[in-house]
Amino acid sequence: MKVFKFGGASVKDAEGVRNLASIVQRYPDDLVIVVSAMGKTTNALELLTKNYFNGNAEGRLQNLITLKDFHFGIVEKLFGEFSGDTNHEITSAFKMLEKRLKHAPSLDYDFEYDQIVSFGELLSTKITSAYLNYIGIINKWMDIRHCLRTDATWREGNIDWELSSELFQTQFNFAENRVYVTQGFIGATVTDQTTTLGREGSDFTAAIIANILNSESVTIWKDVPGIMNADPNKFEATQKLDMLSYREAVEMTYYGAKVIHPKTMKPLVEKNIPLYVRSFMEPEEQGSVICSIDHVMNYVPVFIVKEDLILITISPLDFSFMAEESMSEIYKLFAQYRMKVNLVQQSAMNFSVAIDRPERGFDKIIADLKKKFLVRYNEGLELLTIRYYNEDVIQKMTKDRSVFVAQRTRTTARFLIKSVEVLT
Repeated sequence: MKVFKFGGASVKDAEGVRNLASIVQRYPDDLVIVVSAMGKTTNALELLTKNYFNGNAEGRLQNLITLKDFHFGIVEKLFGEFSGDTNHEITSAFKMLEKRLKHAPSLDYDFEYDQIVSFGELLSTKITSAYLNYIGIINKWMDIRHCLRTDATWREGNIDWELSSELFQTQFNFAENRVYVTQGFIGATVTDQTTTLGREGSDFTAAIIANILNSESVTIWKDVPGIMNADPNKFEATQKLDMLSYREAVEMTYYGAKVIHPKTMKPLVEKNIPLYVRSFMEPEEQGSVICSIDHVMNYVPVFIVKEDLILITISPLDFSFMAEESMSEIYKLFAQYRMKVNLVQQSAMNFSVAIDRPERGFDKIIADLKKKFLVRYNEGLELLTIRYYNEDVIQKMTKDRSVFVAQRTRTTARFLIKSVEVLT
């Protein structure tokens, strides 16, 4: 059995769904197909959530109209005059969403986010499953929320592995169905409240399924030839990395490489399941593989850029040292507000951290920190990480740029800078 994961870019329109089907037709294996929301649907549903939570009825209505037009348009192009049954399925899903939006929101934005944004994956998988059946690839649509159970940490649910394993074994039966189509990114609590696994969490879903069902492999189908040594949208003359170790992949995702969700690797390492990253535009090409490697690899320099970071510098008010007690308080606040820390630097009287710009709550955490500390911060920064650096590369990347923080280890150099330009 294999697990295939198709991201939003691969199913952004009717032609994308047809291409997905053509890839699936190449494989006679038992398959679990994990599909993300179509195109930019998650972004649209995030905007809908904000308008709903903030009481913007006009914006909410326009968001719904746009989402409906987009999905029904794809159905029409895929099925033509035979779109009746699928239209009914999509209509039913939108009615459920509209029913929710008629009620006043709770006071918990993250909870509302999970209940609304999850509709993107439900819609995309209903359409994909219906089309595969329509062209003769018989499959079963599966609501992953019946199997994948999490706690109630909204927007970043923690997996209940024991319960999920039991439920997956009862729901996925390859003696009866060769192909299953299900959702990435979403799960549910034991009380059937929908949760999500974090932005771009469909990769993680694929890894969870592979682990529990002892999959032969996982393949992530993307719009790039494989894992590149830099983002082709930011750098020119990029190179494909044909093979990476699990450890190297973990390092890259930790530093912010967007090709794979950071939590994806652990479930695969536990079962020694290889992960392939291949192009849905050139499915005949081999792409890249992440697997167990017992020899030293010689990698070219790898460049990873994280954008829109904030550097917070925290100092004692009484001119004392930054002691462990103070840092413990600071980290406790970061954990409370679920801030993502990317880089840490400490001196005698300063403690600096680079964080992702939070969607909500930044002013609040700054206010809480100012109760006990002097706080300064710089916005609009980028964190450049260079794996397997050399001095020439560092000089080229940092020349004529304002470097706020610089750190180096034997294999990794990191620079918090004001801007990164496209390089030739």
